[in-house]
Amino acid sequence: MNGVGSMRAERVAAAGDAPAEVGECPVWRAAEGALYWVDIVANRLNRLHLDSGRRTAWRLPERIACFAFDRDGALLAGMESGLFAVDLRAAPHGGEVAARRIAAPAFPLADMRFNDGRCDRQGRFWAGTMVQDTAAAQAVGSLFRYDAKGGLSLPVVDGLIVQNGLSWSPDGRTMYLSDSHASRRLVWVYDYDVDAGWPRNRRLFADLHAHVGRPDGAAVDADGGYWICANDAGRVLRFAPDGRLDRQIELPAAKPAMCAFGGRDLDTLFITTIRPAANATEHDGHLFAARPGVCGLPEPEFAGALDGLGR
Repeated sequence: MNGVGSMRAERVAAAGDAPAEVGECPVWRAAEGALYWVDIVANRLNRLHLDSGRRTAWRLPERIACFAFDRDGALLAGMESGLFAVDLRAAPHGGEVAARRIAAPAFPLADMRFNDGRCDRQGRFWAGTMVQDTAAAQAVGSLFRYDAKGGLSLPVVDGLIVQNGLSWSPDGRTMYLSDSHASRRLVWVYDYDVDAGWPRNRRLFADLHAHVGRPDGAAVDADGGYWICANDAGRVLRFAPDGRLDRQIELPAAKPAMCAFGGRDLDTLFITTIRPAANATEHDGHLFAARPGVCGLPEPEFAGALDGLGR
């Protein structure tokens, strides 16, 4: 880490005192001035309005790991048994909310779920699957694409243990993908066909065996820098487009899980964290933020209307 610029993230007090067990998938929704994120184990979706500090929480019928908004504000969510449409307008003040399954893969094993996911720059939703018991180290996870016209694809990338790190370059022509499992700890990069929505020419981008931690969730900034959460190491690492590690953010929580740019000027990096089962500190499981000196990009919305899909 010598020569790498470093700064420290601060806990977001407005997010509340209750830690998440598995905080994941922060998404900034500019139309509301609000940050959304999930607690996978609690089946919970959270929202924080930054200006007012107002918080809302919804409970879903299954574990929710990733999601994207459509243009009407509905969610396309990757959950345990498939992809679901969720209309939060049915419960505007939080509480229990229904979810309608719109697509599901043929899971090769029992006890699997979707994990990391988001839309590409063209609004296609991508998400990967994994076995929930990561200690089993089963390489049966796959990456799928979903769009309103073609529905759910066949596996586009397979052989994954814990799919993560999904993101795209500012021009959309480069796709990043990681495998977080301790036996992998790799980030790959692909050439991405923006017209066909297809990744090709996979090669190694970053091997975290040469750095620290396990590569978890990620975000790309406006300059093309790839920010990856180094789970177990309490850091978020920024790799330049050529693969050089050039800066890092340190956290007092050991297990940063995913990051996303937000705020009015997209100049704040929000970071969710996981609370370990043993030896947790007061900081583990909370939401953190840093201003790394570079801005992010708007999170793409799903290019389609979820109303009516799956009926």
